[in-house]
Amino acid sequence: MIDLRLLREDPDRVRASQRARGEDVDLVDALLSADERRRSSGVRFDELRSEQKSLGKLIPKASPEERAELLKRAEQLKNDVKAADAEQHEADEETRRLLLQLGNLVHPDVPVGGEEDFVVLETHGTIRDFAAEGFEPKDHLELGEALGAIDVERAAKVSGSRFYYLKGVGALLELALVNAAVAQATEAGFIPMLTPTLVRPRAMEGTGFLGQAAENVYHLEKDDYYLVGTSEVPLAAYHMDEIVDADQLPLRYAGFSPCYRREAGTYGKDTRGIFRVHQFDKVEMFSYVAPEEAEAEHKRLLEWEKQWLNALELPFQVIDVASGDLGASASRKYDCEAWIPTQGKYRELTSASNCDSFQARRLSVRMRDGKKVQPLATLNGTLCAVPRTIVAILENHQLADGSVRVPEVLRPYLGGREVLEPVAK
Repeated sequence: MIDLRLLREDPDRVRASQRARGEDVDLVDALLSADERRRSSGVRFDELRSEQKSLGKLIPKASPEERAELLKRAEQLKNDVKAADAEQHEADEETRRLLLQLGNLVHPDVPVGGEEDFVVLETHGTIRDFAAEGFEPKDHLELGEALGAIDVERAAKVSGSRFYYLKGVGALLELALVNAAVAQATEAGFIPMLTPTLVRPRAMEGTGFLGQAAENVYHLEKDDYYLVGTSEVPLAAYHMDEIVDADQLPLRYAGFSPCYRREAGTYGKDTRGIFRVHQFDKVEMFSYVAPEEAEAEHKRLLEWEKQWLNALELPFQVIDVASGDLGASASRKYDCEAWIPTQGKYRELTSASNCDSFQARRLSVRMRDGKKVQPLATLNGTLCAVPRTIVAILENHQLADGSVRVPEVLRPYLGGREVLEPVAK
């Protein structure tokens, strides 16, 4: 959530952020009004309680005639204090409810617009000319089936659409990717983490996934648990309700976990293969830093993602995501999009988001610097979303005979294999 003091001092900035996101601008005025009620009801409660305490000291000293009048006033005060307390509580609840609906403040340098209004910042690698090489590229599913690596037909039988089995070299390729990604993250100073995938409502709400993203979240109603769509959630909540000493920062974690997404609203999109699925594994980087370090850490996360994609020898571009396509918790987000030959376009493989103190305020994660205690900043960056990375590797590194060249960075994790060969039928 944003700082209420900032809302009071510069409401126009918050309105501009809401407008850039394509969200409800009137929410700002409703929140200002609720905050004013909260503050004024708090003042009234304090005044009434103060009078009640003073009166309590006067009653034992009063004469019988005065005592009757004071007792009558005390009874009235008792009712007024109770009403003021209820009013304050109601105003507090309303303020928090509205505050949780408000997205993070959009960074002033973010391009304004919707999904297609991103700005390309960089391009890396060379897109292969398959026509010049004399063959038509196959898509990842055809390649994966020929390699004995992917089975979506049996997954559909077992679980329905948008599920898959990885088998044989497909399973080994996932394990190679995860191990190589964790090795890079560990070398960069991240602490490897295996995280829970079932979390309580506060963890999901605190990271900003129960607002605009709620439709894509799986909820186990009987137990009131949520299945996470990213290990960002348990990593953000790891230090919930804690105060971290400033000299411990930055704290960096690399989480590996299964992830679950309903993919609501994507009917007809990416239905073939394993690009858009309901369950997948991912390695996620997560950083806790001092607020003044957030922008620099954001660039560092992006550099680690670029290092990873370059190591996989994939052509990709880096985009500055437009305001209307940001998640609720991100003030700015960079995506790395890999070239997918059979689609003829770049598709998102990784993303890095700066959430400033938005999540930390919601989760009550603070830092102590001397005598000063304040919310810190959190950031997250995908290092390896496994199925999409497999899609990009198979399609970009395929050879004319249907085999797939293994990027050098993965070979030590695949027993030295240089090529994945089709299996005999």
